[in-house]
Amino acid sequence: MMIRIDHGRIVDPANDIDRVDSVYIAGGKIVSVTDEPAGFKPDTVIDASDKIVCPGFIDLSTRLRDMGHSRKATFKSEVLAAAAAGVTTLCLQPDTAPVIDTPAVVELIKELAEKADYPQIYAVGALTQKLEGSELSSMLSLKQAGCIAVGNANEPVKNLLILRRAMEYAASHDLLLMFRPNDFDLGNNGCAHEGAVATRYGLPSIPEAAETIALAQCLELAELTGCRVHFGQLSCKRSVIKIHQAKKYGLKVSADVAIHQLHLTENDMKPFDSAYHVLPPLRTEDDKQYLRQGLAGGTINSICSDHQPHDLDAKLGAFPETEPGMSSLETLLPLMLKLVSQHAITLEQGIACLSANPARVLRLDSGALTPGFAADVCVFDPELEWQVNSVNWKSQGVNTPFWGQTLKGRVTHTLQAGKIIHRLIERG
Repeated sequence: MMIRIDHGRIVDPANDIDRVDSVYIAGGKIVSVTDEPAGFKPDTVIDASDKIVCPGFIDLSTRLRDMGHSRKATFKSEVLAAAAAGVTTLCLQPDTAPVIDTPAVVELIKELAEKADYPQIYAVGALTQKLEGSELSSMLSLKQAGCIAVGNANEPVKNLLILRRAMEYAASHDLLLMFRPNDFDLGNNGCAHEGAVATRYGLPSIPEAAETIALAQCLELAELTGCRVHFGQLSCKRSVIKIHQAKKYGLKVSADVAIHQLHLTENDMKPFDSAYHVLPPLRTEDDKQYLRQGLAGGTINSICSDHQPHDLDAKLGAFPETEPGMSSLETLLPLMLKLVSQHAITLEQGIACLSANPARVLRLDSGALTPGFAADVCVFDPELEWQVNSVNWKSQGVNTPFWGQTLKGRVTHTLQAGKIIHRLIERG
């Protein structure tokens, strides 16, 4: 099938392209940008006038539920949300049920992805068996089965010796470690940032040191073992400083931040509204601004959704008793564009943080409109306003603090390997 995308503003950071032109697609791949191939006769033409055409987004941290949690969401519902968000590649964290610690579970994920008609779901294998933090998983067999990285999700590793051995094992097979830094003892089952808001409302709290101490320990082990480490969902100023220093001294590290951490702080939390219950917790205005600066300066190179859909029961009850996480795929683009409108980052930086940079972290031949690459493309209208409501929302999880709000920026077309998997139908 041949597709031509016409008259759009093409923004492709990986190839340093920012101009109004056309994209040519055939056989599921990018054939050309700007120059029409000889004899090209498109079966479909997409008019992208007044819209932006960019590489499809790559999300480094998602939960799709299903596999024991279908009451919360299913692959079918969540890939619809991903497609509507312009996301063409998903990284699935290993804390599924069953845990992604055997090749059989990896195969099951591939089957579920195929059934959902969204094959580009990459499994992150469990670092330790059953994520229990004590015995190493068979990382080589997980890599051979198709795992793109290993990690322990939000679960603790029993001690630093086990973490060292796990990182040595991962390094020996050139496997990326995805590490969400959190010292569980210091976290002490908290649910909010250790600060004025937690004190005012009597909420059990998590100090930023729970993140920074775990991060510092892992950085030391990264230097010792030579393991490639991607630090996920950073939340505070001191973490950004430590990553900056590590990069300066040549460590093979990268980092991402969840989109909500770039907009919300502890001061935005409505008392006891569990939509604001996330891990790591929403921190201070100073932390938020430093995360933005880290993104603009390249210390943090990627933005993720950290998408975690929940059913209503999971978010009912006292704030500390509810389950953490937001349903956040569909707010990813408009919240990134809001950063651009607030001059925190440029549009090119925002798109790179959602496409080229995550592709580089994962070593994927994607995240760019390069001829020969799979035609993963997002077309969006940066000025189109829409309300977050049951009419527009695709995810089965409605646990978002942005419910009912009007956001600007909406995806009109998403192509995955040259197949149109989302087309916005305007309702009159």
